[in-house]
Amino acid sequence: MSPEVLGPPVVDTAKIPGRAHTRARAARKRKIVVGAARVLLLVAVLGLWEVLSRAEVIDPFNFSMPSKIWEQIHTWVMHGTALGSLGEQIWYTLHEALLGWVIGVVAGVIFGIALGRIALLADILGPYIKVLNSIPRIVLAPIFVIWFGLGPASKVASAVVLVFFPVFFNAFQGAREVDRNLVANARILGASDRRVTLQVVIPSATSWIFTSLHVSFGFALIGAIVGEYIGATKGIGLLVAQSQGTFNAAGVYAAMVILAVVALLAEGLLTFAERRIFRWKPSESDR
Repeated sequence: MSPEVLGPPVVDTAKIPGRAHTRARAARKRKIVVGAARVLLLVAVLGLWEVLSRAEVIDPFNFSMPSKIWEQIHTWVMHGTALGSLGEQIWYTLHEALLGWVIGVVAGVIFGIALGRIALLADILGPYIKVLNSIPRIVLAPIFVIWFGLGPASKVASAVVLVFFPVFFNAFQGAREVDRNLVANARILGASDRRVTLQVVIPSATSWIFTSLHVSFGFALIGAIVGEYIGATKGIGLLVAQSQGTFNAAGVYAAMVILAVVALLAEGLLTFAERRIFRWKPSESDR
């Protein structure tokens, strides 16, 4: 008897929930293994650093040691810094980075979508954007300090120029990569250029834009820190500069640890927002 006579194969739907449960259990197990490996790696690195510093295999004056870094953080938390409370310094830097990040993201998205949609505008401004992107933007921080002074404005400007370009290029590429069939169908249905941009292009480019947001916030922190390091009245960057000036290696590393924690928290918030917005995208465990 031929397979056609027997009809289509019967799918055992009872096995589907079991397979999903197995995949979920494997994903949880992998997450636990990865988390444990990360913790063990961190403990091993810190432990080796501590042992080598105490044995003076590496110079503890220049490289400090994890125990002294922890003591420095504890001192800043409990007794404050020479500039004021630690929370005030973190907020000062975070405020500058957030403001520069928001301005850079908004400007990058607007210019990226505009140049991605308007070919004539891209042809005119393209060479200028390439020239500006080729300039090492960190070296602009001293110029911003001269222009805007030691206040937050110079740090915000440094953050903006670091954030703008990665967001711009991702938004530009996202606008160029929109499915032409979607645009054509929208036009057939009578959509204007404005509605096509708002309802087709921008939603399609959102995943590209979110990809740049993860990197760009770190750039915003770098811009704020570099600006504070060059000249400021408050902030984590000024703590780094003061610690370096007094040969306090533990203070330099402590400030770096604090910045790393802030960056990780921001990354977690962005990841959470991305998952909420892109619920339709399969997770790593579903692939």
